[in-house]
Amino acid sequence: MIYWAPLLHFYQPPTQSHGVLAKICEESYRPLLKVFKEHPESRVTVNMCGVLTEMLNNHGYKDIVAGLRELGERGQVEFIESAKFHAILPLIPEKEARRQIELNRLTNLSFFKNSYKPKGFFLPEMCYSDETASIVRGMGYEWVIVSGIACQGKWPMDYTPTFKLSSGAMKAFFRDDIISNMISFKNIDAVGFVSRIKELAKGKENAYIVTAMDAETFGHHISDWEKIFLGAVYEIIEDSDEIKVINISDLLKIFPAVKTKPPKSSSWSTTNEEIMAGNYYPLWNTPHNSIHRLQWEHMNICLEIFQEAEDKNDNDKSQLFFNTARETLDMALHSCQFWWANKDRMWNENLINKGLILQEEAIFNAYLSVASSGCKDSEKKKCCKKVIAARYIAGKIRDEILS
Repeated sequence: MIYWAPLLHFYQPPTQSHGVLAKICEESYRPLLKVFKEHPESRVTVNMCGVLTEMLNNHGYKDIVAGLRELGERGQVEFIESAKFHAILPLIPEKEARRQIELNRLTNLSFFKNSYKPKGFFLPEMCYSDETASIVRGMGYEWVIVSGIACQGKWPMDYTPTFKLSSGAMKAFFRDDIISNMISFKNIDAVGFVSRIKELAKGKENAYIVTAMDAETFGHHISDWEKIFLGAVYEIIEDSDEIKVINISDLLKIFPAVKTKPPKSSSWSTTNEEIMAGNYYPLWNTPHNSIHRLQWEHMNICLEIFQEAEDKNDNDKSQLFFNTARETLDMALHSCQFWWANKDRMWNENLINKGLILQEEAIFNAYLSVASSGCKDSEKKKCCKKVIAARYIAGKIRDEILS
């Protein structure tokens, strides 16, 4: 038997406009729910970033949240965990990474109720590091999905890779990057997909394949792709005695665990050459990208000032500013501002600037929290100098954008 375990990643940034969200809901999310409901035998593993869950609820798309919850209750959808605001977890402090994960859990649990029982974990942009995976394992998650580029050793089709971390043993499922990208860029049709996975599994009594891509691929990026590809595949394999669609966690019951090396640090957009060069997360923090360097310099100052506010707020006024800084910093960590800062690949001046504005708001309120506290004047002046430094860096980022 060949087991196909598809994963869909649902995410929109906290800076997304109502108009774009509405378009995506009509083109992608609602049509996807329709396909799943029309095919009760369908199974799909879903990563839903909590920021999007809240946005759907607050912007009048509660039917999508309810639809996913219903599919989860039926067992068609398996939810897995992630970071609420889609932060690149290996690039932020451990404390903030843990917070992003816990916020995601609490948010999605409040909307999806008993159908939300995540065993697995989706690292935003599949940005893997052993340190981050150790955090995830320590918080109770059993497995992580990783890009195929990260695999060390024999390609797993008939076993579950298991490796040691400082927090315990972790299991991994590797995305078939080639087939996933063929689907994502409309380079394969339903019939071709079924033929290809049969060919890959030839000679094996039982085998599995994991595909993973943005949910928005279906209907938004590629018009009607949820029907032309996804629905068509479900129809082809509906009565098949060779292929079965399955949720990823169910693979653990079928395939034995085998000890392996841990995955290589990488993302689902990293090449082998970049891994060899130690450039593991190139679209979010690459050495030769001057804007990336400035963005992270600004972010690090933001985190420093926020930490001072957390340590020093000691009265109601100071606490009020700190709470605003905390809420804003959560959003300011989202990955899109860095992804859009790649002039040779993806470039959007406004989305870079929107992320920078969130960082500036976090700094502004964190400093006001320190300034309103009872700490020494010398400490307030030191903090103010950091604000001035951050303002200078923000100016350099905008100069780079304008140039």
